[in-house]
Amino acid sequence: MNALLVDGEVQRGSFTLAVALQVAPGEKLAVLGPNGAGKTTLLRTLAGLTALSRGRIVLGGRVLDDGAEVFADPQSRRVGLVFQNYRLFPHLDVRDNVAFAARAAGASRRQSRLLAQPWLERLDLASLADRRPGELSGGQAQRVALARALAREPDLLLLDEPLAALDARTRMQVRASLRRHLVDFAGPVLIVTHDPVEAMVMADRLVVIEAGRVVQAGTPAQVARQPVTDYVARLVGLNLFVGRADAAGARVVLADGGAFAVPSSALPGERGDPGERGDAGKRGDPGGRGELMVAVRPSSVSLHTVEPVGSSARNIWPGVVDGLEPFGDRVRVHVEGHPSTLVDVTAGAVADLRLRPGTPVWMAVKATDLEVYPRP
Repeated sequence: MNALLVDGEVQRGSFTLAVALQVAPGEKLAVLGPNGAGKTTLLRTLAGLTALSRGRIVLGGRVLDDGAEVFADPQSRRVGLVFQNYRLFPHLDVRDNVAFAARAAGASRRQSRLLAQPWLERLDLASLADRRPGELSGGQAQRVALARALAREPDLLLLDEPLAALDARTRMQVRASLRRHLVDFAGPVLIVTHDPVEAMVMADRLVVIEAGRVVQAGTPAQVARQPVTDYVARLVGLNLFVGRADAAGARVVLADGGAFAVPSSALPGERGDPGERGDAGKRGDPGGRGELMVAVRPSSVSLHTVEPVGSSARNIWPGVVDGLEPFGDRVRVHVEGHPSTLVDVTAGAVADLRLRPGTPVWMAVKATDLEVYPRP
């Protein structure tokens, strides 16, 4: 089975990428991160375009790079790479673009075309075989690039921002098509992207890289529910706060001001048998719990122009509207306060509450709508 193991560093000037990850055969792993995080460096290193400074890359039991004596060049690695802009050969038609891998390996033109035909059929490209890249739509070009990569019969498939070149209308359709075509690929797949929707829909697992380090890894559901950095929280659309449990164990006091009342069962150390937790898990020992993270959906926060009385929400605090912007079919309101919070409301609510920058408001959220977890 062709599992991928990466554990090493790449030094490029003052920037260091340090990554340790494993991808199982058939697993689709999305690599997310802001610009300059190291996503492209990781992709180039796996493809053999950049060498490790130390560590190793192992694919299917074969060492591709050990940072010293072993380095397999790109041609000897069974790696398929789909570039962001597809990089199709403009002077070749679709059939010969897909046949390029076999042709480069020494097959005759006739043989390479015969080998390409099954991939043309599998990716619904047979009717486009005689067209040049300039005659293709963005979605069609993406499928040709994927067919060309798969025609190498790779052990590892790398996709670099595979949908970035498509317009928004085409992206949803092509995303579903791409996921369908990847189902039958038996090797590990790495999808480098900055689009959280693309990652959530296409991947079995996510890895988030910031400043050359892996800051979070998990299933899409885990990452979306419990982000651990501000970047990840913004990516999945959550407010994220850091604090510590107070001595009574009923609130999380936030580092940047303010506090949230939370269900005691949500606090680490309050679940299970106290006898199994040791002194650090005792009630009233906030230092033992360490720092906590509190994630809040903007849609879970309600806005009021007067302090709500008799509300079932246990968390009510004042603020001032700092900005408003359209967000899908709603309006995202940034409210400065302790803590400052993003709140999603309807356009009707904006009109009814007469919200504009400088408007004083009250925010309210139920304790049960907070996600509380230890800071890694």
